[in-house]
Amino acid sequence: MIDLYAFATPNSIKVPILLEELGADYTYHPVNIRAGEQKTPEFLARNPNAKVPLIVDQDGPGGAPITVVESAAILLYLAEKFGRFIPTDPVARVRCYEWLMFQAAGLGPMFGQSGYFLKLAPEPVPAAIDRFHTEAKRNMRVLDGRLAEAEWLAGDDYSIADVATFGWIWRRAFAEVDFSEAPNVERWFAAMEARPAIGRAIAKLAG
Repeated sequence: MIDLYAFATPNSIKVPILLEELGADYTYHPVNIRAGEQKTPEFLARNPNAKVPLIVDQDGPGGAPITVVESAAILLYLAEKFGRFIPTDPVARVRCYEWLMFQAAGLGPMFGQSGYFLKLAPEPVPAAIDRFHTEAKRNMRVLDGRLAEAEWLAGDDYSIADVATFGWIWRRAFAEVDFSEAPNVERWFAAMEARPAIGRAIAKLAG
């Protein structure tokens, strides 16, 4: 049994998507970050960084429970545990890791900062808006370039790189980024949305 602590955020949605794709047995525990539930002593004991998502795998290495934080690390942990959605071909495996890290270190943070400075900052900061919105759009174009040459981010097969990237494209309006310069991302996103596991994951977190 896996316990999932998450909320309906672009980073959280990655984990139930993969759990649904794997057919894994899991229980969802909502953590309302708008109400500050990620900052309670109980949650901080699990993740001192006060971020969702996190999982507790009751059957971790050696049969002992293990807590895993950081969405990309959780995807890697689950994919390795179940032996799925990481390519076995060595070149495709490298591509999977590259695009997983591109999302974690580039696209996700740029989309998040773009949305923050455009919509949530207490006062406008033009330099920050220009910096992060420009970077968000540039990252979208980089992603589009990859998907112009490959069906999925790792190559021929769907992988955790695609799972990781879905959330911020799903919430692209927050960053004020669209598909106008990214037709290949639009094609990929439609294929992602058509996957039953993604629909189930969204319904789980939205419910």
